[in-house]
Amino acid sequence: MNGQSNNAERLFAAKAGLIMTLRGMGMRDTSTLAAIEKTPREAFIPSALHQHAYDNVSLPISHGQTISQPFIVALMTASLELTGRERVLEIGTGSGYQASVLSHLCRRVYTIERIRPLIVEAERRFKILKLMNITSRLGDGQFGWPEAAPFDRVIVTCGASEIPLHLLAQIKDDGIMVVPVDSPGGHQKLKKVSWNKDRSAPVVKDMIDVRFVPLLSDVVEDNG
Repeated sequence: MNGQSNNAERLFAAKAGLIMTLRGMGMRDTSTLAAIEKTPREAFIPSALHQHAYDNVSLPISHGQTISQPFIVALMTASLELTGRERVLEIGTGSGYQASVLSHLCRRVYTIERIRPLIVEAERRFKILKLMNITSRLGDGQFGWPEAAPFDRVIVTCGASEIPLHLLAQIKDDGIMVVPVDSPGGHQKLKKVSWNKDRSAPVVKDMIDVRFVPLLSDVVEDNG
C-alpha cells in the first residue's frame, strides 16, 4: 500500500514538474495546461516506462509508434484554438493520449488509427478514463472521415509528405488544421493551415521543426 502511495506521490510531483517545464518553454494556454494536467500520461505508455511518464520527451509504444513529447502535444493542442464547442478530427490515434487531452477541450473527438491493436488499446483506455466524447475507428487516415465532415479542426499526428488538401477539404471555412509536413533535407515542419476567404488556396503558417512517424495508408489488422 505504501509503495502505491509513494508511486502516486512521485507521479503527482513529476506531473507538476512537467507543467512548470511547459510554462518555462513558453506555453501560456491555461486550458491546454489544465487538460494535460487532467490526463494521466502513465496510462498510455508501457509500465516499464512509467518513471518517464512526465519527462518532456517522446516515448516508444508498440508497433514502432511513439507517444509525442508533451510540449509538442501542448503546442499542437493550443494551436487549434479550441473553445469547447468544436468537433475535432485526429489522424493517428496511437496510444490515445492526444485524443484524451483534446477530449477535455472540445465537444467531440473523431480519431482514426490504421493499426488495429493500437486502436483497441486506445479504446480500452478511453473507457477506463470515462472519456465519453471520443469516437474512434480503424482505417486509412489519409481519407479522413468524410461522412462526419465538416469538422471545426483537424490534427494530424503523423508526418505528411505535403499539406493534405483532402483533409483540409473536410474543415469548415473558419477551420484550422495542424499537421507536420516534410521539408527539404529530411526535416519536418509543423504547420498551421486554414482556408483563404473563398477556399481557393490554403493559408499556411510555419511553426517549429518536429519529428513524427510517417503518415501511411496500409491498415494493420493483427499483432504481428
